[in-house]
Amino acid sequence: MSWLQTHSKSRNSFSLGTISVSNEPEINLIPFIDVLLVVLIFLMISTTFTRYQELAITLPTASGSESQAESKQVHIAVSRDGRFAINGKVTDSSQLSNALTQLSNKDSNLQVNIDADAKAPHQSVMTALEAARDANLSNIVFSSQTKK
Repeated sequence: MSWLQTHSKSRNSFSLGTISVSNEPEINLIPFIDVLLVVLIFLMISTTFTRYQELAITLPTASGSESQAESKQVHIAVSRDGRFAINGKVTDSSQLSNALTQLSNKDSNLQVNIDADAKAPHQSVMTALEAARDANLSNIVFSSQTKK
């Protein structure tokens, strides 16, 4: 008998440990992680569309203190290309007066905040002021940012 045959037999008969077969159920996490990544990607893609509803404006700077009076407010945003948004909803300049009139019918003590971009056309700011005047709103405030 050769040396190889004797060692192969002894290797089969001698074992350092036994392989135990587990009867417990095993949870495979790979499909779970795959599903979570797909849901995460879906949420990331779907939330990027919300930022297009508002106008990107840069407020002019001013020094002063904020008023402490609390009242119901309407924000009119005027972008640097002359577009309007009322409380974050983009509207046309022809519908600006009608929208403010509907809001003023609900509350007559409404404060109008005009958030105009620093490079917005003067005519667009005047259009927002005229729309507030047409809606009989007289409490008008211009927003600004503080100097840093």
